[in-house]
Amino acid sequence: MTPRPAAPKLPGIVSCAPRPHVGGSCRRPLLAFEITVALPERTPAQSTSTEKRSVGQGLFRKCTGCGVVNTVEDLSSRFYVCPTCGHHHPMASSDWRKLVLDDGALERWDEHILPSDPLEFEDGKRYVDRISRAQAMTGATEAVEIGRARLSGIPIAYGAYNFAFMGGSMGSVVGERITRLFERATSDRLPVVLLHASGGARMQEGILSLMQMAKTMSALGRFRSVRKPYISVLLHPTTGGVAASTAFLGDVNVVEPNATIGFAGPRVIESTINAKLPAGFQRSEFLLDHGMVDTIAPRSEMKQRLYQLLSLLSGEAT
Repeated sequence: MTPRPAAPKLPGIVSCAPRPHVGGSCRRPLLAFEITVALPERTPAQSTSTEKRSVGQGLFRKCTGCGVVNTVEDLSSRFYVCPTCGHHHPMASSDWRKLVLDDGALERWDEHILPSDPLEFEDGKRYVDRISRAQAMTGATEAVEIGRARLSGIPIAYGAYNFAFMGGSMGSVVGERITRLFERATSDRLPVVLLHASGGARMQEGILSLMQMAKTMSALGRFRSVRKPYISVLLHPTTGGVAASTAFLGDVNVVEPNATIGFAGPRVIESTINAKLPAGFQRSEFLLDHGMVDTIAPRSEMKQRLYQLLSLLSGEAT
């Protein structure tokens, strides 16, 4: 008896043919037919993002102040001020332009000045890669924007730090742009409105970033000669080398409610002086009570307050 040839094995094919009987001298199949089943290829798991997603992400935001959940659309229409408790949430540079400037329009200056990596700094990730990532995430070229604008009809030289860009840190390009802001305002005889929101000097540029403190203050000193007002607006947070340079040197220093403003952090201060800091230390209200700032302006009143100050200090009040 000629043995039956075995069925060829194909990839992804499972043979359901029974094994022959192996007991005894005669080997005969128990069934006279075979069934083959083709298994479908396994579809790999699809992932569109490395972040864990939840229902409603991007649609709702929980208030940091009171815990009430608001829609992002509602918060955006109120310039990110909680309607329940009045807490001021961080706001993007584009939203500040809409709030403060006429039609949100800014004629930008010196956007061609871009950051580089003079020290070839690397702290687990290259500095140039951090810059590229910040530019991609924010759409900005650096942590500050400057230019000419109008505030309730008054022409001004305007600048605003972008905290979303590497914590609004001040490197060589930020310092150069702030310097040119004051220099252009000096030559064009324009008042300056500068919004601060920064963690301080940019460590990836070392001593070069610290030099920007002296450079920007020198430009501010030259700006004083034209006797035009400089309004400094301190947002949450304003700390480090930025707070120690142009932030507190305005003719009038305006802050938003409950903002964190100071040089070193509270834990560093407490460990240095070996004492417990008072409640509310480095907050807007504490600084106002101790004469460090001049006025607190909620966002609903910010533009009108700035207009009044510019009018009074420019001698244009009616």
